[in-house]
Amino acid sequence: MQYFPPALENLVEHFAKLPGIGLKSAQRLAFYVLSLSEEEANSFAQAIVDAKTAIHCCPVCQNLTEGDGPCAICASPKRDHSLICVVADPKDVVAMERSREYGGLYHVLHGVISPMNHVGPDDLHIKSLVERVAAGGVAEVIMATNPDTEGEATAMYLSRLLKPFAVRVTRLAYGIPVGSHLEYADDATLMRALEGRREM
Repeated sequence: MQYFPPALENLVEHFAKLPGIGLKSAQRLAFYVLSLSEEEANSFAQAIVDAKTAIHCCPVCQNLTEGDGPCAICASPKRDHSLICVVADPKDVVAMERSREYGGLYHVLHGVISPMNHVGPDDLHIKSLVERVAAGGVAEVIMATNPDTEGEATAMYLSRLLKPFAVRVTRLAYGIPVGSHLEYADDATLMRALEGRREM
């Protein structure tokens, strides 16, 4: 039995395809869109089309950007061009920038090596990273992939790949989150915290 008109069912199905959106949330979003005025609905639809048309990957770091040429970070003379931070996704760049502590450049892989999901090195933006390092002028590459199995495997693969170029390859330190208690930390986190300890 069909509860909604076909056009509404179609809208619900499209919202349900979004990550983290279940059927109930998809229905709420669809009903919200129906409550919009025609002008607001057209504006919403146009924003999606505009973003899809205008946004592309930076030719240097593969981060999302708009317009021709390199992104604002790659083009900035204030950034340290000898430092490259490798991240899995564009949203990781946002997280790093929020800290206001990092002043170098980035390289976005657009995923991590994951044999279970049929993602290999050729499916990622690894070749362009190697070309950047091979061109010279890079002193350090920071691996900032997630501390899970795929993230660790990707970081190890890249570090071996970059070894012949005599650049310093480092990994983000992982440990006890600020404001938490030692008793709640798992063994792996404690081990990483001890390994990453520094002098005070």
